[in-house]
Amino acid sequence: MKRTVIAALAAAIGLSAAAATAETLQVGAYPSNPPWEFKNEQSEFEGFEVDLVNEIADRMGVDIEIQDLGFQALFAATSSGRIDMAISTITITDERLENQAFTQGYYDSDLGMVTSEDEVQSLENLKGLTVGAIAASTGEKWIAENTEKYGFGDYKSYPTQQGLLLDVVNKRVAGAIGDILGFEFAAKQMPQLRVAQRIPTGETFGIMMPKGSPWLEKVNAAITEIKEDGTMTEIYRKWLETDPVEGTSTLTVLPIPQAK
Repeated sequence: MKRTVIAALAAAIGLSAAAATAETLQVGAYPSNPPWEFKNEQSEFEGFEVDLVNEIADRMGVDIEIQDLGFQALFAATSSGRIDMAISTITITDERLENQAFTQGYYDSDLGMVTSEDEVQSLENLKGLTVGAIAASTGEKWIAENTEKYGFGDYKSYPTQQGLLLDVVNKRVAGAIGDILGFEFAAKQMPQLRVAQRIPTGETFGIMMPKGSPWLEKVNAAITEIKEDGTMTEIYRKWLETDPVEGTSTLTVLPIPQAK
């Protein structure tokens, strides 16, 4: 009898622990991507997308745990189910939708070219020169698709934004391609940097999740509520110090994107 009771208690404890685990969503984030996500002096995550996932968790009645991952590692982590969500200005693309799921978008962006070279005023000035981008980013993809057009020289891939921008500052890379808002934010902290050109791409950021995730509909519904009640606007103002534009994905409720 004692053994039966002990076994039953152990099973109950196991079920309770499993239930608790199920209520904690694992979120992957690249930690050097201000103002979207970064670590403060206490090594805690802050930023636009951090506030967003915390708000989503509150509305869903779950906890979240944010894991520190490199940008490229986010894709393998969602594909394998190691994490439930990934944030870090991840652009929704048809190619990514083949292997990943995404929530509706919440920010519209373009790429930009950042440099510290006085003679580099446009993409045309990068002919024959070294360019760089973060590995697995849309900036890297854009460089691959446009190298012949602009005649870029060598290409350098970086695991971190910090490493990329330091090489731009030290003129080891003539120009870098990436999210323009991130570059503009960095240029405020590093006066040697200058965003020389906007590259219109019409990108939209969303939260990336595993294909077939049981959480996708709930997370997407929470984003809809956050847009409709003005909370998304508050987050936008807090981190970007301006108001979102009418008609953009920050304010417009959108369907869950599907692969074409």
